[in-house]
Amino acid sequence: MNGFKALAIAAVAAVAFAAAAPAAQAQISIQIGPQPRCPYGYYDYAPYRCSPSGYYGPQYFNGGAFVGVGPWFHGPNDFHGTVNNRMDPHHGYRGRFPRNDERPGRRNNRFRGNEERDGRGNAQNHRR
Repeated sequence: MNGFKALAIAAVAAVAFAAAAPAAQAQISIQIGPQPRCPYGYYDYAPYRCSPSGYYGPQYFNGGAFVGVGPWFHGPNDFHGTVNNRMDPHHGYRGRFPRNDERPGRRNNRFRGNEERDGRGNAQNHRR
């Protein structure tokens, strides 16, 4: 009977410890809000700041509307387009950035792309 009693006490203790253990919480919470409203599109990385005119090539626009990048990309799976990464703050750009909801001005017709990307920001190849 002592063996059964010891087993019963161990079982009760295990249940008590399991009940007292805190529930694991998720460490990452991703909340994607509405698509940014930028006149020339937005960078393909968080915090999705508005990009200046001339950053994206014509492939990123359909009828004048930006096709989106990152979590809001709504183009074909095999999409690739050209960007001018010299106009990216990660590559040293320090020029003016448009504000959200700013009206687009005259588009830069002298686009000089130097990098191919898919709609999710992955570089495909580099051109100079």
